[in-house]
Amino acid sequence: MDDKSLIEIIEEFSKIQEIKAIALGGSTEAKTSDNLSDYDIYIFSDVEVPITRRTEIAKKYSDRYEIHNTYYGDGDEWFRRSDSKVFDLMYWNRKWIENIIESIWIHNEAWGGYTTCFLYTVKNAKILYDPQGWLENLQKKLATPYPQQLADNIIQRNSMMIKDKISASFKEQIEKAVKRGDYVSVNHRISAFLAGYFDIIFAANKLLHPGEKRLVEYALKHCNRLPENFEQNIKELCTGPHKLTALNNICAELDKFLQ
Repeated sequence: MDDKSLIEIIEEFSKIQEIKAIALGGSTEAKTSDNLSDYDIYIFSDVEVPITRRTEIAKKYSDRYEIHNTYYGDGDEWFRRSDSKVFDLMYWNRKWIENIIESIWIHNEAWGGYTTCFLYTVKNAKILYDPQGWLENLQKKLATPYPQQLADNIIQRNSMMIKDKISASFKEQIEKAVKRGDYVSVNHRISAFLAGYFDIIFAANKLLHPGEKRLVEYALKHCNRLPENFEQNIKELCTGPHKLTALNNICAELDKFLQ
């Protein structure tokens, strides 16, 4: 990490008593960042980190900032004064993330889409501050082999949701929305369909889900197996005029893939 200002900022936060660990995640650490990418900084604590201290640090490095927004959990967002680089600071309770890892990695609980995203974030984050070794121990737990039962549960749950339910699967909802000409609903249900679809693809390949960005690119690069016409069918579903044809093709190829 050669960003001197970032190092200084991390040192500022590490002095706050309530903070137990800090990590750098997102596309920056994954080496997929570009000039539009933020610094995603994860701050772990057992209680709320004081708002006044967070504000003081933001003011030292930024003129444009928002502190303690709660749109997606507790977070701060600010533009670094020197170069307008965006800092996205997320405050995660340690017990909360421990419980998520326990329920998914140990007890093999499957979600409807994005099941292992938080696990991916923790496993692949670069540890910047971890005096008790707490975050390092979580990463060691996630370095164990991907549980087969978890993969099976993710595939079963999401297959039902996207196409196999007796009624109101995402596939059925997309078909009805297209026939009604309800294109807001079409886009909404396609997003839900693809969330479950990619959960299946990554589980079948025993890969943690990397999140919502660059999924096609990530799958092409990292998955050992993919359904036939994977990229072509997704592109047609999202951008082409023949959405129902693409939807049917995706489901048919997914069935073959899972056999």
